[in-house]
Amino acid sequence: MGTENPSAPSRAQSAADRNPTRSRHRPGGIVHENTRHTTRFTVIGNHLTQHPELSLLAIGLGCHIQSLPAGAPADIKSLAARFKEGTTRIAAALRELEAHGYLRRERVRTATGRIITRTTSCNQPGHRREAANTDCPAPPPRPAASDRAPQRRTRKALPAVPQPTQAAATALHQRATDLLGTLRRLDSRLLLSAADTAHLVPGVIAWLEREVTPTAVRHALTADLPDDPLRRPAALLAHRLTAHLPPPPPYRAPVGPPPVRHPLRTCEGCERAFRAPETETHCRDCRTTAPFTR
Repeated sequence: MGTENPSAPSRAQSAADRNPTRSRHRPGGIVHENTRHTTRFTVIGNHLTQHPELSLLAIGLGCHIQSLPAGAPADIKSLAARFKEGTTRIAAALRELEAHGYLRRERVRTATGRIITRTTSCNQPGHRREAANTDCPAPPPRPAASDRAPQRRTRKALPAVPQPTQAAATALHQRATDLLGTLRRLDSRLLLSAADTAHLVPGVIAWLEREVTPTAVRHALTADLPDDPLRRPAALLAHRLTAHLPPPPPYRAPVGPPPVRHPLRTCEGCERAFRAPETETHCRDCRTTAPFTR
């Protein structure tokens, strides 16, 4: 009989019918798993992302520029510092965007008279309007070099060096100065100025008064120098004079004065030569045998 079963579906439901939001696509094509953005997103038109004439670099650079806040730098040098494509390729991509209306670069004069390049990003070419007011105002233009106040670069002080005793400093000052002046013969990077030499001289004297030979001091200052350029050779030498300062020499008891050595004299009694002060006229033997006289 032709009785219809009411529990049976009228027709087989396809996967697309069960999930009407699922897009139809070709086998092997891309499948999108999209999540709705609520923060930190930029709306970019498909006319840019799928532009038939722009290069891939120009499309990517255009999307990056549209995502930047107002006032962010978008010149060639800033973009080359951010990406590794180099200034030549970035400049070519900017010209592509400019030719298709996505970018506009104008040279304007600031209130101080300086000429700057102002870059305007257009998310829809052909729909020119005033730039929107955002929370990221454009930075004020830098004053011209002639308007900026001159800035004096302060020289960083050299590290402290060991200080010798006053007596040693006076006696060894010239030897220490000559030693520092010869370091450039061993390494041309150790050419010191007069001010740097005057600062390092006390440290070298402190080594010399500890009975270190000048050759040993030169070796301690110039051995195992780095291969890189020395930006502050005097600072390196000051560090070595302090860090590698040898200990004081061993203690030695003070030595008394040497015995007095009298000149030779002739004895008036026996005419024998003997050593004695000028007050003595006879040798020891004659003094013991001669009668006492006043």
